[in-house]
Amino acid sequence: MIFWKTFFQNSTVSESYEKNFKKLFLLDKTCDKIELKDVYISDTKNINLYELEQLCDSVGWVKRPLKKVKIALKNSSIIISLIQKNDSDTRLVGFARATSDNGFNATIWDVVIHPDFQGLGLGKVLIHQLIQQLRQAEISTITLFAEPDVISFYRKLGFIKDPDGVKGMFWYPR
Repeated sequence: MIFWKTFFQNSTVSESYEKNFKKLFLLDKTCDKIELKDVYISDTKNINLYELEQLCDSVGWVKRPLKKVKIALKNSSIIISLIQKNDSDTRLVGFARATSDNGFNATIWDVVIHPDFQGLGLGKVLIHQLIQQLRQAEISTITLFAEPDVISFYRKLGFIKDPDGVKGMFWYPR
């Protein structure tokens, strides 16, 4: 289990509004604005389950029953998605969600970026947006579970391994 430690002082995301989606811009290390062509960020909970399944398939995640995914989305406090919009088509290229007790704690789940869009800072955008909304709700403890190969990514974003040395425990049916 990994815990969020500090929030970024300087956000690297600037947005302008277009209907239900916000146009996404990033700042590179030289502070030059980079427009990601036709990529928008949204916090709508209305997610196409088949597009989400395709996105998860693109990174090799194990298939999950869509009926259960629908329930998980319904019970999520926050959903952030990245959409590529062309003239006649849209495509889900990034996704993340959080669940919360709406008092003290929240957990980030299902952070995924399509392989064609990885390495552009979009995962960072998703995490920033989730943390920003959770902190606005005065959530003080934010956790997530991470595969070993992405722990360094989350460390760079301010997450730390359990600061109290308490190990998360799990129960699975046998």
